[in-house]
Amino acid sequence: MRSVLIRSDNSLTQRAGSRSRRLYVAMIGDSVCTGIHVSTAWSTVWRARRSRDRNWFLNVDPATPIQSVCKRLERLTPLIVSHHGGIGAMVDDESERVWFSRRILGTRNFSGQINQLKRSDRFPDLILISIGHNNVDWAWRCPPNELKNPEQRLQRQCRHFRKIFARNLQQLVGHACRQDQRVAMVVFGLVNFESYFKGRAQVEGLRARDSSLYPHLENTYEYLISFHPDFRENLIRLAKMVNDEMRSIVAEFNRVSSPTLQLRYSDSLAQADLSRAELLHDVDGWHASAAGHNVLAEAAFRDLAPSLEFLGIAPTD
Repeated sequence: MRSVLIRSDNSLTQRAGSRSRRLYVAMIGDSVCTGIHVSTAWSTVWRARRSRDRNWFLNVDPATPIQSVCKRLERLTPLIVSHHGGIGAMVDDESERVWFSRRILGTRNFSGQINQLKRSDRFPDLILISIGHNNVDWAWRCPPNELKNPEQRLQRQCRHFRKIFARNLQQLVGHACRQDQRVAMVVFGLVNFESYFKGRAQVEGLRARDSSLYPHLENTYEYLISFHPDFRENLIRLAKMVNDEMRSIVAEFNRVSSPTLQLRYSDSLAQADLSRAELLHDVDGWHASAAGHNVLAEAAFRDLAPSLEFLGIAPTD
């Protein structure tokens, strides 16, 4: 295996080889692309700051059985890797202040992660974007009348998401087009919540029969109210609506072509089957287990071939 250069923010740790020959791959995202799980408050804070290197995008721990996207890419070409995602990260309006709870966790929202890339002394060749899962918590701070009749709220949240996602993506695309290099970007749709909640229901059934299992299962509702069984159906709907908007935004951006930029929407994560209990972490039954990360890694990597070809890298079968 070729070694990987791991980049954190703007610092670079070089392990071997010439940096100039390496493909620079960056991840923008939320907790879905980290190795986080939730337990006690302080343990979660500690884990949140150390969860970027054991997940479906990047895994540097030989003891963790995840064949990450970067491990698979490493078989094709030497890499530089930066992971900017964090627990609770959201697609945001850049004018909004990051919540204090996010700052404690070391989390930057979409605009902040983009700014990190823009300030970098080298811009990535390949940028993967998987963010927005925290934006579909439609029941959070929802008035009682809209909990019963949520249609207008869902439409309103979807329109707002489209506006702020497009604005942030425009900043990233504009900066990429000014680079003297080819840049490939992949916008991943939100995960398949319909299948995910089938796996979650299995977890809940297991815990109902044995309360020692998934000890922090109920903690989920402290962070995402819409994961409650009463609200899941409309979360699934909103996630599909958001995916449609991201697909539409990418299509609109591609009406103006650039010879040095390839921007694609991928539904690979939105179609991945997450319907089995073993794909969820055995502590919180919420975030992905190692097996779940492998499912996401396989789905994401399988759809990277056009991006790699654009960058002059021949993918293997």
